[in-house]
Amino acid sequence: MIDLYSDTKTLPTEEMRQAMYEAELGDDVAGEDPTVNRLEELAAKMLGKDSALFTPSGIMSNLLAVLTQTRPGQEILLGNESHMFWYEVGGASTLGGVIMRTVRNEPDGRIEPHIVAESIRPENIHFPSTTLLCLENTHNRCGGTILTPEYTTTISELAHKNGLLVHLDGARIFSAAVALNISVKELVGNVDSICFCLSKNLSAPVGSLLCGSREFVEKARKWRRMVGGGMRQAGVIAAAGIVALEKMIDRLEEDHANAKHLAYGLANIPGFIIHPEKVQTNIVIFKPPRNIPVLQFVEQMTERGVRFSILDEDKVRAITHRMVSTADIDDALGYISTFIKSNN
Repeated sequence: MIDLYSDTKTLPTEEMRQAMYEAELGDDVAGEDPTVNRLEELAAKMLGKDSALFTPSGIMSNLLAVLTQTRPGQEILLGNESHMFWYEVGGASTLGGVIMRTVRNEPDGRIEPHIVAESIRPENIHFPSTTLLCLENTHNRCGGTILTPEYTTTISELAHKNGLLVHLDGARIFSAAVALNISVKELVGNVDSICFCLSKNLSAPVGSLLCGSREFVEKARKWRRMVGGGMRQAGVIAAAGIVALEKMIDRLEEDHANAKHLAYGLANIPGFIIHPEKVQTNIVIFKPPRNIPVLQFVEQMTERGVRFSILDEDKVRAITHRMVSTADIDDALGYISTFIKSNN
């Protein structure tokens, strides 16, 4: 199977498995796991933040960011195409008691500053207080698009000027940094909290890091305990995360190149609607020919050994990663072309 469903399909490298086997362990809830401590220190340093917290998932990291920086009855602003809104089971509202107010994402994942400014509630007895702006970089549903350092700085300054904190869902933030050939610190400099995943294109089996000020992380640590995220000898999985951060970032260029290769290949097959020049990282979104429903296309391609995910009723998503080679992309394009010809 050429699995383009998600980069969560990556398996740990042999070096990660060896590091997991040899990891020095302790009780992380008590702060006594040296491997977890090392991972958190490494993550904070790489992102230019004071402190970091190891969590089981990006969804938990995003939830903790909301729980730590809001109170029930307040309002957060987030894009209408954001992962936090679409795929995190409404946790911010259900567990955090906050109102999720969506504002329009541009096709490149940005939220226009004037829309943010217009959406911030004035002080009024009838209104909830708007307290947190949530961004996403890279942007999943917008096709792996990148928020530039200039944009993030501008929108964060606007939010801070109006009394809002800023959280950045940076599940694939290292993809953005590699694509722009800049330090990841430049992408997150003035946000108040940032999380990123180890278990996607960085190939670790489990985990996310939530970074911010020391005070923020200590509060988030207590919330992590409350929602059941306190882990004991978590160094077993943290060890793979250390390898991910030390060894797996530079190779993300390969994923980006394979994504562009796939996109341009699809553009050469009659009937596909895709804009290959807009592919920036490792996510490719496209529409199959109009005479082939999305569900049929995905099911038929799975039978032929190529797995995609359905993004919307008319869109398909493919994500490249370490487990998929350039030769696999060529094979996938061949299977797709043959299938399309058989349906014309």
